[in-house]
Amino acid sequence: MKKILGIIMIFCVVAVSSAQKKVGGVTLPASETFGEYTVKLNGAGVREKLWIDLYAGGLYLTTPSSDANQIMDADEAMAVKLHIVSKLISSDKMINAVEEGFENSTEGNIAPLESRIKKFIGFFKEEINKGDVFDITYQPGKGVVAYKNGKEKGTVEGMDFKKALFGIWLSNRPADDDLKEGMLGKD
Repeated sequence: MKKILGIIMIFCVVAVSSAQKKVGGVTLPASETFGEYTVKLNGAGVREKLWIDLYAGGLYLTTPSSDANQIMDADEAMAVKLHIVSKLISSDKMINAVEEGFENSTEGNIAPLESRIKKFIGFFKEEINKGDVFDITYQPGKGVVAYKNGKEKGTVEGMDFKKALFGIWLSNRPADDDLKEGMLGKD
């Protein structure tokens, strides 16, 4: 009987460990539900700057993929979870990073998105603390819906905006190359 219980315990531990992913000292759930959509963790990694972990990031998709361009172009539910793991992240630093990310993602062509980028940046104006969690979701027919610590901050419409936004992490000039590889499940 003890042997059978031991085997069952091993299977439970394996199932739980494969259902979640621990990165940057935090555990990201295997799946999330936003609106009417459930998305699954595709991959995860850590955003670093000068060897300091800033946030753990997870990419959630309806269909697993390692093709960054296909993901950015897809009109499917998806999300990026950012779990802040550093006290060095502030609202101003996050806003600057998002602005730089859009510049890189669009190769400097932010003019068509400018008003929507400003609206999105407004979601980061509140103080940011270590432990805060941002869920940046794309919900087809609705647009990009952002959440901070589970509370909805607002919505920004447009596939062009969604593509540029997810390009912050997945474009040819991502925020962090290792984080991109992790999100694409290539780590």
